[in-house]
Amino acid sequence: MGKSTGRKAMKNEEGGNCDPWRWLVHRNIGASFLCIAVFAFLVRVAVSFHPYSGAGNPPKYGDYEAQRHWMEVTLNLPAKEWYHNSTTNDLNYWGLDYPPLTAYQSYVHGLFLRTFHPESVSLFTSRGHESYFGRLLMRWTVLSSDILFLFPAVFCFVVVCYTGHGRGCRSDIAWLIAMILLNPCQILIDHGHFQYNCISLGLTIGAVAAILSDKEFVACVLFSLALNHKQMSAYFAPAFFSHLLGKCLRRQNPIFEVSKLGLVVVGTFAIVWWPYLHSMDTFLGVLQRLAPFDRGLYEDYVANFWCTTSVLIKWKKLFTIKSLKLLSFWATILTCLPSMIQQIWSPSHRGFLYGLLNSSFSFYLFSFQVHEKSILLPLLPASLLALEEPFHFRWLTHYALLSMFPLMCRDKLILPYMALFVLFYLLYHAPGGREDTRKMQSSSTLKSFTISFLFILLTVYTNAKQWMLLKHSTLMDKDKKFV
Repeated sequence: MGKSTGRKAMKNEEGGNCDPWRWLVHRNIGASFLCIAVFAFLVRVAVSFHPYSGAGNPPKYGDYEAQRHWMEVTLNLPAKEWYHNSTTNDLNYWGLDYPPLTAYQSYVHGLFLRTFHPESVSLFTSRGHESYFGRLLMRWTVLSSDILFLFPAVFCFVVVCYTGHGRGCRSDIAWLIAMILLNPCQILIDHGHFQYNCISLGLTIGAVAAILSDKEFVACVLFSLALNHKQMSAYFAPAFFSHLLGKCLRRQNPIFEVSKLGLVVVGTFAIVWWPYLHSMDTFLGVLQRLAPFDRGLYEDYVANFWCTTSVLIKWKKLFTIKSLKLLSFWATILTCLPSMIQQIWSPSHRGFLYGLLNSSFSFYLFSFQVHEKSILLPLLPASLLALEEPFHFRWLTHYALLSMFPLMCRDKLILPYMALFVLFYLLYHAPGGREDTRKMQSSSTLKSFTISFLFILLTVYTNAKQWMLLKHSTLMDKDKKFV
């Protein structure tokens, strides 16, 4: 695809006075991060004043009520009953369908709500609770989760990846921080629609930072926690697995190295799942809740392969659920394989970042049960690679916002949607920011087919870019010798 859309050639230090990003980092990265983080926090607060999923829409409301109901259930019932259908826990009414770490998070947030507003989490009587104070407390739980998980993880990633290694100037780093923390899609989903993606995304970014700093045990723990918070974090699993396996195979005792990492992963899972390991029936019951195959191949009008081609091929009518599960499984695995093979063959830090993007795209396009909010997952590595691929980051963000438009209309979030779109555009094109060497062709057709086709093209490009790293990558050369 021609020359890499890399970083812009830097201007002279004397001629950079009009660069706001340089001004932000005039003193140090910590101060610039704090300035951007405070602004990003205020933007989140502003969005949180708008409606949320299912606001005033009984009987089941929406995701806001689901999160509140999980706090109600985890507070008032023992852990072994959280995933079990009973007279006190009707799983047909927003039953827990995320891993145990989400349940523990709901319990902690429930304690916070019960301290200040017990009526909002009382068993049975709190269903559909939408008082002003209750909404305020619920919004604060998401804001605090961002502060505790996502913000520190982004700071660690930037420090590890871009400081002290001669990679990019300070204004580049400030721009990257703004692109990640002010990502409009994550803000709209978490602080508008109402979810806690910031926790699993923060844990994943922390794991990425640990990989880049060669702290593999820490990476295994953090990514295992991300998987145990939201099972969709498995979108990144092929990249983590292939990169770590490739590094282990280049060491003196590969089996021993793999075993050590495996024990860390198993130990982390065992701790998180401990309340459900005493009974096989209980354990299988939780697993069944985490794989809701009865929901179908996809939800709503998501811009992935299955929804797009359903215009011509009626997948849900022509195939059984069992056949569709196998079909989507093999399609996902086969499209992940080139990226995985590259990292097993020649693991590198940059290749790992591209691998995250490629594997998450494979899952988004071909896996079973994808919904429109899943676009946050491929957007994460695209954001981390924004300095390397600014054109594709901007392109993907625009089309991700477009694919989320029906959801924002349903939630009555058009005003913050448009405001964040404009804010992203202004920040991206601010003086001193990234400049694309290619121009994106606009399309008048705002349809799922266009978006999905372009996603596939991007996947082909990023896979090719990852393999091209073999020609000039020297990052892992030292590991060729036995440690």
